[in-house]
Amino acid sequence: MGENFEFFDIILFAMLAVFLVFRLRGVLGKRSGSERRDVNSFARSNDTPDTAQSDAQNDNVIALPDRGAEPPEMESEPDSPLNAGFARIFDADQSFNPGKFAEGAQMAFEMILQAFTDGDGKTLNTLLSSEVYENFAGAIRARELANNTQETTLVGISAADIIDADMDGHDAVVTVKIVSEQINAIRDENGEVIDGDPSEVTTITDIWVFSRDTKSSNPNWVLIATGSPN
Repeated sequence: MGENFEFFDIILFAMLAVFLVFRLRGVLGKRSGSERRDVNSFARSNDTPDTAQSDAQNDNVIALPDRGAEPPEMESEPDSPLNAGFARIFDADQSFNPGKFAEGAQMAFEMILQAFTDGDGKTLNTLLSSEVYENFAGAIRARELANNTQETTLVGISAADIIDADMDGHDAVVTVKIVSEQINAIRDENGEVIDGDPSEVTTITDIWVFSRDTKSSNPNWVLIATGSPN
């Protein structure tokens, strides 16, 4: 009886792993080597400001624009709620610039998804809030327990648009819609494809929410929520 329960546990974890893998859109990103680095920082969620500064050359850190930057560029509708949100964030953090933030969000997207694919918990821990980290780590553990292998490729990111921005207390919160082209496949321990198609490129839309404590000297943004359009 005990062996049967263990067998069903493995099957359950395998099904959960497949679901979470495709829900979290894990990918192995392809880099051109020409990515810009002068964008907002998306790293070191659990480090002190001094540690974050000392690790500024680490590959997981994306440099923040100089403080005292010009006011953020606005949308074509001056009185839009999004522009109002930009202004409130800029009042709290004058380094904020929507254009550079969107560039940083794209790089963070690639870094996080590649780390998830690689099972790189150390990198994920620097880029995610504790709650989101636990979700990603749980999916990785389920995948490993089921002896499944993820084969994914980020073909490209076609859009990274800020769709919401505002202050929540002293936390700046920015929501980005990211549209990417990906190849996803899951193989079992025998190398058989059990989900996805290793030869098919699919377009995927993700909604990611980033946050930063504007009262902290730590300039880093972290991912606090993931989702998809309703």
